[in-house]
Amino acid sequence: MAMNTIHVFGLGAGDFEQLPVGVYRKLKRAHPLFLRTKEHPAVKGLREEGIAFVSFDDVYEKHGQFADVYAEIAKRLTDEAKRGDVFYAVPGHPLVAEQTVQLLFEAERSGACRVVIEGGQSFLDALFAALRIDPVDGFQLLDATAFRGDEWSPSLHAVFCQVYDSFVASNVKLSLMEQLPDEYPVYIVIAAGTTAEQVKRVPLYELDRQTALDNLTSVYVPPVQDESLLYHRFETLRRVIAALRGPNGCPWDRKQTHASLKRYLLEEAYELLEAIDENDDDHMVEELGDVLLQVMLHAQIGADRGQFSIDDVIRTLTAKMIRRHPHVFGDATAETAEQVVENWEAIKQKEKGSERAKSILADIPKSLPGTMRAYELQKQAAKAGFDWDDAAPIWKKVEEEMAEFRAAASGVRRNELIGEFGDWLFALINLARHYDIQPEEALQMANDKFARRFAYIEEQVRKSGRPIASFSLAELDRFWDEAKEQERQEG
Repeated sequence: MAMNTIHVFGLGAGDFEQLPVGVYRKLKRAHPLFLRTKEHPAVKGLREEGIAFVSFDDVYEKHGQFADVYAEIAKRLTDEAKRGDVFYAVPGHPLVAEQTVQLLFEAERSGACRVVIEGGQSFLDALFAALRIDPVDGFQLLDATAFRGDEWSPSLHAVFCQVYDSFVASNVKLSLMEQLPDEYPVYIVIAAGTTAEQVKRVPLYELDRQTALDNLTSVYVPPVQDESLLYHRFETLRRVIAALRGPNGCPWDRKQTHASLKRYLLEEAYELLEAIDENDDDHMVEELGDVLLQVMLHAQIGADRGQFSIDDVIRTLTAKMIRRHPHVFGDATAETAEQVVENWEAIKQKEKGSERAKSILADIPKSLPGTMRAYELQKQAAKAGFDWDDAAPIWKKVEEEMAEFRAAASGVRRNELIGEFGDWLFALINLARHYDIQPEEALQMANDKFARRFAYIEEQVRKSGRPIASFSLAELDRFWDEAKEQERQEG
């Protein structure tokens, strides 16, 4: 059975007189003719020419979301097409920023109707003329009603269409102000291509304070020329790192290898931990940047050698996060953090598949600090059931290992002494794990406590005017106890 056709016309961006002759002639014969909205400068001319139409403005009043408006318009048109050919006119060009036409194309693909585009002039031509810009320099068209900040490219001419009101303008403003200065100049373009055309330059922070915002309003954001305004963009950082490693870059950066950078990654990670412990946001920002620098340098070294790039790093990470979080990106459920961990481990084991014969401890990095590696080895073994159910036998093991270390200390065999001390530490770490204590964190707290109390001892020695060597251990111990008591009162 032959399908009926929906003929789609573009009313252009300007007045009725600017309609192409061919479109005008077809509109004169069009019946039934539907308009997405009668709020358009050409509609007055249609009425004067005696062209009858039905508008869908009533649909806008029924829904709170534009997506619902467009869906209903498309459905009403396809329903009309069941009875015969239908004629439909939209602002601008049917293929530029016109969601209802895209929905009609979907209906066509499902066999509900045929869709024929009958022409029209895009508002973009009038906009470029009003702004005196050439889109060949790089141009981006964004729907202000469905705009996300990460979609905007600051190095291109950017036009936000469908800035209907101050609410939409406010969303655009707030998103852009996260990346641009409050005073950054933007341009409000009203009724481009008509006799009522206006172009108004305003600072970004005033964008939503303008009264003349309607369905003929667009906002133009010029490309960012000041490179310092782009320092927060990932692309800028990537270029900086590439330049440092480039032919005319920094001799130190060019000299580095994956192996030579290993120590710096550890140092930066520990400095970040210190910033976290200090609860210092500015320090955390700086140290997170230093950790990111290490990632970027390793990725650039990989790119320089033709092995991998930061794109591979990000792609692998993104795929893993989506794959291992089916409760967020799929159909699985996980109501608690413990369920998330169980799902993660199950997916991880399934991914490894052929590696099942490998030891379950093989994935614990040997480069971890000793206390952290001991903790992770014990935790992984516990998942396989190799663990005590309560603390009593762990305490007993700690006491046994301490006794063996004490016995070894009375001997002369150095290797045996080191081995027994290691066993004692390992048992203590197992005890810490049972009480959900991270041994590395606990030891760092003890280190900080020692440093604070010793600093108090040094301060008292300085006040005395005597050299520290002249104090007995008992005298220094008294200062230690004073520091301890002071902490107890303050805490």
